[in-house]
Amino acid sequence: MVTDFGNSLIILVILYFVIRWAIKDGIKEAYKDITGKKPKDEQDFEDIRKMYEFSKKHMNNNDKEEL
Repeated sequence: MVTDFGNSLIILVILYFVIRWAIKDGIKEAYKDITGKKPKDEQDFEDIRKMYEFSKKHMNNNDKEEL
């Protein structure tokens, strides 16, 4: 009986996160369709990625200059 409860609990937790992810993704897609803009968290991620690439490029250039 304990393993049945444990398995059920694990399945419910996994199901919760899958449904939560699907709803969040659907809301983001609808927001893009309605406004034509990216959601804030996607924009934040893209900004962080651009900063990382910028710093990586400049760090590589500075390393070459020091040699």
